[in-house]
Amino acid sequence: MESGRPLDSVIAALDRGLRAVFAPARPSRPVPGEPAASPLPDPQRRASAALMRVNHAGELAAQALYHGQAFVARAPATRDMLMAAARSESDHLGWCAARLTELGARPSRLNPLWYAASFAIGAAAALVGDRASLGFVAETERQVEGHLDDHLERLPASDTRSRAILAAMRSEEIAHGAAAAAAGGARLPAPVCALMRHAARVMTATAHWV
Repeated sequence: MESGRPLDSVIAALDRGLRAVFAPARPSRPVPGEPAASPLPDPQRRASAALMRVNHAGELAAQALYHGQAFVARAPATRDMLMAAARSESDHLGWCAARLTELGARPSRLNPLWYAASFAIGAAAALVGDRASLGFVAETERQVEGHLDDHLERLPASDTRSRAILAAMRSEEIAHGAAAAAAGGARLPAPVCALMRHAARVMTATAHWV
């Protein structure tokens, strides 16, 4: 949190959260891939929509993690890195939202919960210190890479639009993790990594349907 301006920091954090959850996501870059020439068959459309709903929830959670970490970051350089990553995640969120609209599907109804819980987790990680916070970023992005690899395998082969979105997201998530590690991120203990994987599984399994 910026020293000497705690109220401003709180207001800014609330504003970011409300915008992320309730305002339409507007990416600053074009959606990767080309629009489909014809709609997907309904079973494939439903399969893609469920996966993209999970990815939309995941990108909202990632944004919240970065916002929570930046809120209590100690070094301005760490805060700036986290907010830059959050802006990239905002593009990812917009891409997933656009694809859900194309698929005639809705985002998770539990998005406010995903944001609030992820913000709290990010802030708690950052309270330990900037090195632990950056290590949390590196581990989060490592797990996200595996998650996206799984979804790229599970997407219907004909859904090239969703595949292009996830491939673009994957390359940027890897870059975020590498940057955090290079900036001094500490390796997290194995039990913490396992707890992170468990929490992610709960969110993805729920967001698939709700």
